[in-house]
Amino acid sequence: MRSYNPDLTPPWKKSQPVPEVAADVDLVVEEVSTGFCGAVIRCEAGTVTLEDRFGKHRVFPLSPRGFLIDGRTVTLTRPTGAAPARPTRTASGSVAVPGARARVARAGRIYVEGRHDAELVERVWGDDLRVEGVVVEYLEGVDDLPAIVAEFGPGPDARLGVLVDHLVPGSKESRIAEAVTSEYALVVGHPYIDVWEAVKPSSVGIPAWPSVPRGQDWKTGVCEALGWPRNTGAAWQHVLSRVRSYKDLEPELLGRVEELIDFVTAPRG
Repeated sequence: MRSYNPDLTPPWKKSQPVPEVAADVDLVVEEVSTGFCGAVIRCEAGTVTLEDRFGKHRVFPLSPRGFLIDGRTVTLTRPTGAAPARPTRTASGSVAVPGARARVARAGRIYVEGRHDAELVERVWGDDLRVEGVVVEYLEGVDDLPAIVAEFGPGPDARLGVLVDHLVPGSKESRIAEAVTSEYALVVGHPYIDVWEAVKPSSVGIPAWPSVPRGQDWKTGVCEALGWPRNTGAAWQHVLSRVRSYKDLEPELLGRVEELIDFVTAPRG
């Protein structure tokens, strides 16, 4: 006759040795009591903050046997060790300048199409731009770009760089860009419908950016296709939170932003 163990206590509740794991940033865990699964974004005295794939944050106590990693029960602990070394590179990959103060703003500017574009540029190139004294401003579209450039009045001491979405041959954007003829204004762009697409899908945790039917709002269509809440503002914050450095961006955007920074900061000559 087969004998059965009368102890029906779930394995994760039994008093067997449980490994301790440091709650390092980006470690993916599941909280036992709620099933909430997310990556560690912060660990403070007694608590850990997780972020799920939708960008939702939850704070949990660092309780013993409180988390699972690949189905294995663990106890999260606050990371210890020496203080992190001062970064030697900025998010854009440039050499960091410790203690550098922001330079007085140049007369030159970089214009981008929208707020999301500006936030992404700040996320990756913010340190570099402050050192160089370059201000990034966003426009509400580029339909009136020639007039905007004329109003700015670019010159040798006030160069203007413009980053345009969906700048591909034959597009409306390409025709607008060709209408800007000042030698002190440079209009470049990336091929993506929206700057969201310039973030690598692997960094966001998706296989690819979905194809949205023509005529449908692209951001709303992306949220629907990926099963995200139809809140494009929250969706963008989730995408932006996944960008930690230039490595999370497509080269088609990286090259264009670097080109604009070089153009605006070029010495008069």
